[in-house]
Amino acid sequence: MQTQKPAAPRGPKPNPNTRDNLIRAGMRMFHEAGYTASGIKDIVDEAGLPKGSFYNHFESKEAFGEQVIDFYFEKGLPELRALLGDGNVPPLKRLQTYFEERMQGYEAAGYAGGCMLGNLSLEVADQSTAMRSRLAEHFETWSGLLETCIVQAQRTGAMKNQLPASLLARFLLNSWEGALVRMKAEKSNRPLKEFVQAVFGSILV
Repeated sequence: MQTQKPAAPRGPKPNPNTRDNLIRAGMRMFHEAGYTASGIKDIVDEAGLPKGSFYNHFESKEAFGEQVIDFYFEKGLPELRALLGDGNVPPLKRLQTYFEERMQGYEAAGYAGGCMLGNLSLEVADQSTAMRSRLAEHFETWSGLLETCIVQAQRTGAMKNQLPASLLARFLLNSWEGALVRMKAEKSNRPLKEFVQAVFGSILV
């Protein structure tokens, strides 16, 4: 005697792309309007999805923010590692190329947006321990990649500055993020050009 198979559940099947679509929409909105000004309804509208779909994937806006931060950083991480880890290019040249390419990108965007990690650090780090932790972790990874180039430049004699590479890497990242804030305020590439001039004309020599 054959047992009857249970009927398949009715209704539309969950869309596996819904979560990614929400995260991408959130990244765009956080970058353009900020975290606080981006409501859940705004995010699902941007993604073209019903509001209920948000809570099918994220338990809170804060948890969603953590995922957006991870996605934003990890999206650019392979390119960052490839550029800064290219052993065929001298280490200081890798660093300068990286910052100059970023500067060109901001110029093309009309000096808007800036770095979302920096923007969110200013906006939410004092309010959300979870999001602050994600931001700090990604800044540490970013700084570590800069540090590797500096170590190589010091060991090969390409630079005389023998301050700890970790200190110099953090200084570079902190200075770059500050230059981006000034860039947005002034709508000008002057702060970024001054960063490149000071770093590669005096600090990393």
